[in-house]
Amino acid sequence: MSDILLVHGSGYGGWCWDATIRALAAHGARARALDLPGRIFTPGLSLADHAAAILQEIRAPVTLVGHSAGGFSIAAAAEAAAPGLIERLIFLCAYAPRDGASVASMRRAQARQPLRPAIRLAPDRLSYSFDPDLAGEALFHDCPPEVRAAALARMGAEPVGPQEERIRLSARYHALPKHYIRCLEDRAIPPETQEAMTADWPAGSVSTLPAGHSPFLSCPEALAKRLISVAANPLSCRPTPG
Repeated sequence: MSDILLVHGSGYGGWCWDATIRALAAHGARARALDLPGRIFTPGLSLADHAAAILQEIRAPVTLVGHSAGGFSIAAAAEAAAPGLIERLIFLCAYAPRDGASVASMRRAQARQPLRPAIRLAPDRLSYSFDPDLAGEALFHDCPPEVRAAALARMGAEPVGPQEERIRLSARYHALPKHYIRCLEDRAIPPETQEAMTADWPAGSVSTLPAGHSPFLSCPEALAKRLISVAANPLSCRPTPG
């Protein structure tokens, strides 16, 4: 099985995968995570910068896993990667992009907006963060109290630019094998939104976890086993329509 490269979503960092990396290692799987550009805010940041940061971490064929807004980041990397460098994409309660869409446009299209009350836009409107008094229930409601507190303390600001950028997807992206893990108790990207995003995905390429928006913290062992199972089974990852 190829190495697994884990890509975080908005406000998180590579730290959020630590428990899952340990669980994967206990099962003999090699995995690592990175911090996407934006942990230290840089004006003009783009999805191309996200893709470049991901590709810089790849030395041999990998399985890319993207969480939440990280779904767009791994898709951008897939578009930019040399053939054969990325074996498959796994979307974890993530925005699965459509050609011409942005993270922000897909979020605004949701019928329910459970995370909106927790979002705090910076005065310059170039970044946003999460109100810790509200984000706990939205992002970490099923995590142990000490895990929730530690995660809230480490959440950072997220640049707006890459999330307003519309992605262009070609046959290169659509031809890659993909799997989507829906989280059935998600309070950030509603389960029905996740279901709608993958309604036309091939049979077997979507699975579910009984977890909220941060399964790498609430159930790292279960998530590790799922990632290993998906990566080891060719029938669980299929190209998507496009």
